[in-house]
Amino acid sequence: MTAVEEKLAGLGLTLPEVAAPLASYVPAVRTGPYVYTAGQLPLVDGKLGVTGKVGAEVTPEEAKELARTCALNALAAVKSVVGDLDKVVRVVKVVGFVASAQDFTGQPGVVNGASELLGEALGDAGVHARSAVGVAVLPLDAPVEVEIQVEVAD
Repeated sequence: MTAVEEKLAGLGLTLPEVAAPLASYVPAVRTGPYVYTAGQLPLVDGKLGVTGKVGAEVTPEEAKELARTCALNALAAVKSVVGDLDKVVRVVKVVGFVASAQDFTGQPGVVNGASELLGEALGDAGVHARSAVGVAVLPLDAPVEVEIQVEVAD
């Protein structure tokens, strides 16, 4: 078990299997020292536990936990490409999409779930730039989707 995976275990988390793509793409791609993940939904065992819009059917607190799950799935996608999460030098960018009720404006607080998990798992290497975007709808009616870009060492 890597140091990052040990930190995750200390949080009561284990890396899941990488979710199968929903369309014609791969979960993550490495180019040079960077790994880019596809958008990761909050799938657990291949299923969404919650669907709907944040601020309507889904509370901001629930959505924040779902964003955390998305980040865990993103780390699994990174590992599938590099083999070892201890190779992550830095999380460069996080983009979080929040399926939002028309009047919901708390997207940054929701995406904090992903950012906080990355910080807990990777320490200073988890500090990143970020965008938190409200959208009308996400695949499978997911409340949240997160993608990350990381720099890795050889």
